[in-house]
Amino acid sequence: MVATVSSLSDEEFQSGPTLCEGWAPRDVLAHVIGVDTEVGAYLRAGGRINTANEDVVGRGRSRSREELLVQGHRWAAQPAPLARLAAFGLLGDVAIHHQDVLRPLGRDYEVPPASRRAILREGMLLGARRLWTHRIEPVDGGMAIGRGRVVRGTMTALGLWLAGRRSVEDELYFGT
Repeated sequence: MVATVSSLSDEEFQSGPTLCEGWAPRDVLAHVIGVDTEVGAYLRAGGRINTANEDVVGRGRSRSREELLVQGHRWAAQPAPLARLAAFGLLGDVAIHHQDVLRPLGRDYEVPPASRRAILREGMLLGARRLWTHRIEPVDGGMAIGRGRVVRGTMTALGLWLAGRRSVEDELYFGT
């Protein structure tokens, strides 16, 4: 993800579209590295993740592209101890946010199998309520889960949809 964000033009980095409403790629990067660097914001928010995310992104907006990228490369090469402990769970978040940047800019990227599984896993956590009314059926491996209306697609598209990215709905089959 850091390599992708680094490769963007200044315009794309500062104000390019993402699947995260109101966030440019720089904001997505600030959020992702904020898991390590802004732990206090998440503690102060007392479980209000969106509040903490906006706080972290707001502070990131005052930093230059160079500062964010240097910190991003450092974060990717040497994650903090907390991130290392939570790596299994954080992989899905990072992989989803990588797609958040790539897709609106029309950039192709082959999602590795471990990242596809992580995106689906993270989507199921974020969109657990949908599993009460929808049966998720990955076409590229994995088990079906949930009940109700069938939704079929790749693990990546299903995970993104479960995580609230409605723009992937045209990649999914919605049955009855």
